[in-house]
Amino acid sequence: MIAAPFTFLLRLLLWGTVALALVLAAAAIWLAEQILAAPLEPLAIETPLTLQVEAGTSAHSLLARLESEGRLDRAWRMRLWLRWRGQGGHIEQGEYLLLPGSTPLALFEDLRTGRVVRHALTLIEGWRFSQVRAAIAAHPVLVDDTAGLDEAALMAAVGLAELSPEGRFFPATYDFKRGEGALSVLRRAAARLKAELEQAWSARDRSVDAVLPEPDAALILASLIEKETAAPAERPLIAGVFLRRLALGMRLQTDPSVIFGLGEAFDGDLKRSHLQTDGPYNTYTRAGLPPTPIALVGRAALEAALRPAAGEALYFVSRGDGTHVFSESYDKHLEFVRRYQAPGRRQPRRQTTQVGRCMGQGPRSARRGN
Repeated sequence: MIAAPFTFLLRLLLWGTVALALVLAAAAIWLAEQILAAPLEPLAIETPLTLQVEAGTSAHSLLARLESEGRLDRAWRMRLWLRWRGQGGHIEQGEYLLLPGSTPLALFEDLRTGRVVRHALTLIEGWRFSQVRAAIAAHPVLVDDTAGLDEAALMAAVGLAELSPEGRFFPATYDFKRGEGALSVLRRAAARLKAELEQAWSARDRSVDAVLPEPDAALILASLIEKETAAPAERPLIAGVFLRRLALGMRLQTDPSVIFGLGEAFDGDLKRSHLQTDGPYNTYTRAGLPPTPIALVGRAALEAALRPAAGEALYFVSRGDGTHVFSESYDKHLEFVRRYQAPGRRQPRRQTTQVGRCMGQGPRSARRGN
């Protein structure tokens, strides 16, 4: 009689234990499902946005922030998932992009690897250094740590002390993360220019050596080519004209160099008096190349300067449509000048396009035109 109640209690305890085990198993399964599902559930994001993570931010505090902003549901699940994966500690500071459909898994992979948003600064072929500085100052994200530095101090800061900044940076698009300074970008642009110039120099046509004794001369010549034309096919032709004139001792008589020397005094109208006023960049009054580059130089202009087109042309004049006509003789050149630069055909003068003039009476002093 005593055994019956005991047996009953034992069975009850057994069934209770089984029931509890089943409940615990079900709870464990539910919890595991929650933890495994959490990183794959999209964040509540309707439009692209950036997430700024400051230094010292922990994964747990970031999850709390996302939950408080209504972008993450039940942040405790992600905390458990991160703890299970051993990723609950360090995350990289920076700016991260969140898109509609982004998941916590993708976000924390970016946070773990530091895959931050990259911004861009584009330097344009033909720009003066003043335009580079203006682009830096106007950029909404790039830190302008060049502000307050004069050109000498800036060039020293980028490792190019004693050099003019003109033409010393390669025109390209440079990416950077928020908080990066302009000096860092300029160092990369200077290194890129050095590499591009070395590559072009190593592949040069050896016929240029008599006129261009070292790479810097090629860089200066390339900057003149860059400003003379934007037509790709014409760059080697113009390079050939310049190199032949240099070899013959003829003055280059190129307007872009004169305009560069005028600086802020140039108002868009290049006058005869400008061409007759001597200065280091006046290629009408001085023989040879100007003392420094006058603009940012792209790869095509570098290659043209060092691998010019063959030919005999010594003159060229603008057609007024962005292209030029080339000639070997001064008389033929004058004919083209009359045809394309006659009053009524002349286009409004701009700093980046040149209008031909004839100066002097012979091939050594004749304006080639552009």
